[in-house]
Amino acid sequence: MRVVAGSMLIDRGVTGLWGETSLERVAVYLLAVTGLGILLVVGFWAPIAGVLAAAIELWSAFSQPGDRLMHILLATLCAAVALVGPGAWSLDARFFGWKRINIRKRQS
Repeated sequence: MRVVAGSMLIDRGVTGLWGETSLERVAVYLLAVTGLGILLVVGFWAPIAGVLAAAIELWSAFSQPGDRLMHILLATLCAAVALVGPGAWSLDARFFGWKRINIRKRQS
């Protein structure tokens, strides 16, 4: 899920750079490509990158004309990555350890 969300951000960022003249939109596309898409693909700071990517995609959905459903879908996917975490095969797991939650049984 993390790789799909990151590669979608990279794809939308690269295709969005073609023909854009507005400095605001170019900055958003560069942030999506270099910062958040690559961070999500490699799994480094995945919760932070997921929240930022979700916020940017929601902003894009309501501020730009065009396909709003694609932006909302990508925002939902990035928010899910932020909530779930990077996973076992990520840089976060290598640097900070893989988090595991053990739920104990209730005592009667």
